[in-house]
Amino acid sequence: MVKIGVFGVGHLGKFHLNNWKEIKNVEIVGFYDPNDDAAKEVSEKYQIPRFLDADLLMNACDAIDVVAPTNYHFEWCEKAIKKGKHVFVEKPLANTMQEAGQLVKLVEESGIKFQVGHVERFNPAFLAVKDRQLNPMFIEVHRLAQFNPRGTEVSVILDLMIHDIDIILSIVKSDVKSISASGVGVMTDTPDIANVRIEFNNGCVANLTSSRISMKKMRKIRLFQKDAYIGIDFLNKKSEIIKLKEARDSNVFTFDIETPSGKKTIAMDNPAVPEVNAIKKELEEFRDAILNNTKTIVSETDGYMAMDVAHQILAKIGNNVITR
Repeated sequence: MVKIGVFGVGHLGKFHLNNWKEIKNVEIVGFYDPNDDAAKEVSEKYQIPRFLDADLLMNACDAIDVVAPTNYHFEWCEKAIKKGKHVFVEKPLANTMQEAGQLVKLVEESGIKFQVGHVERFNPAFLAVKDRQLNPMFIEVHRLAQFNPRGTEVSVILDLMIHDIDIILSIVKSDVKSISASGVGVMTDTPDIANVRIEFNNGCVANLTSSRISMKKMRKIRLFQKDAYIGIDFLNKKSEIIKLKEARDSNVFTFDIETPSGKKTIAMDNPAVPEVNAIKKELEEFRDAILNNTKTIVSETDGYMAMDVAHQILAKIGNNVITR
């Protein structure tokens, strides 16, 4: 049994509470949130104790779940790690690279389990293809959202694009060679729309576009590699693979095309997408890492690397992250 304390019960925090209540071998000890209105609503709806002292809640738990604005991440994570508590923290890992670096160091010294909430790693569309032979040389990403004041304390890079940065870094097994970027703040003082080009040492190039001022929603990644195209639709939870037919591709739709080197047979595959609740899945994996003493799927180092690329992008655009 893992005793969990939830820190922050705003919009996303309530999603976490709903899922924690459904996960076996977990006991929700209580929650901490300085907002009296949010706390009253949660206490009444979920019948979960509210703690007015963060230290008391941490002391009563095995692990904490930090689902609060980014500027609270470091304070609560640092305190929990020093108490020997396991930590799940929503992305981005911290507010500054200095804070992120300190957390990585503290985790290494403590030996606790630490997971960063890059939830798209658990999106069923990604789970359907992540174990295929992914070796992209060109990646195209579009993540578009309608404007929502929630989350605008940070730029679109740290709010939305960081999801795709983490996914790309998990796929491309190479160091970043160079980054170019442009962006503009339309509704806020930080970039609300941005276009980024990331080049890797192995020759892979990734083009990313993120916007939180779009009229429509889109969350797609397209991977192009030798003899194959892989499309991942995070929003509609669909995946497709189009490639040159292999002997084992007996149960997929095929068609022939003429090329300068002769006729080629193309296979189209729509991999089975598991029925998975991504938030519940990431929380279950965190629980399992604690109970089984295994590595977390999205570690503090993963969170740091995604933040590092995001901050390089911000530097290229010429904006600094606003610290509240």
